[in-house]
Amino acid sequence: MNGATLQTGPVLAVVLTALVAVGALAVWLGRLGPGWAVATAAGRAVVQLGAVSLLITAVLRSGWLTGLFVLLMFTVAAVTSARRVGLPLRRVPWIAVALACGVLPVLALVLGSGVVPLEPIAVVPIAGIVIGGAMSATSQAARRALDELATRHGEYEAALALGFLPRAAALEICRPSAGQALIPALDQTRTVGLVTLPGAYVGVLLGGASPVQAGVTQVLVLIGLLAAEAIAVLVVVQLVAAGLVDRG
Repeated sequence: MNGATLQTGPVLAVVLTALVAVGALAVWLGRLGPGWAVATAAGRAVVQLGAVSLLITAVLRSGWLTGLFVLLMFTVAAVTSARRVGLPLRRVPWIAVALACGVLPVLALVLGSGVVPLEPIAVVPIAGIVIGGAMSATSQAARRALDELATRHGEYEAALALGFLPRAAALEICRPSAGQALIPALDQTRTVGLVTLPGAYVGVLLGGASPVQAGVTQVLVLIGLLAAEAIAVLVVVQLVAAGLVDRG
């Protein structure tokens, strides 16, 4: 299986540089934004992944360090999500609550059942995937919900005038739009194997596992992600409706 492993070296560096140049050129020609943003994002990815790879090498030697690293990933996800939504720092704990409600049950089930071994080499990637997916869904749902409430504030006041309680009125306005945050996860799950071969499948396959083992792993990841994102979106919409997550 060594022949299937990604080959590092000068050729890889040239290919990566060419891909960055193509992306930057497309953004510039299409007037989609500054082309240098692609190069900056790529540069950050290289530096960050290089640093994380060195850090993980040490982290994987200790269960305690693994737990701290997962906690660090979760904290960064909560702060990042709050920033994407445009929330003040004091609202970060509520975003963390939504993330935790989605992430913890999924990790507890897959790790506690023994389906995923409770070892650092397995915990870190599965936790990172679930946390990252929940973060993206939470950000999208909260942003959509808050934008909808701001845009349709008149309808919200009309609902109050009809006798709706504030939380119920807010849910009537923002819930349908916020629910669209689950569309990417639903589409990915529906089309896996037909349109896309996601990262977990490819990674396990390149690691030497059989196609069947890779497929089982990917199914677990996709369904776990869908569950985590659904719960996180549900909770964050409720928090928005209750006024605990807002931009004020």
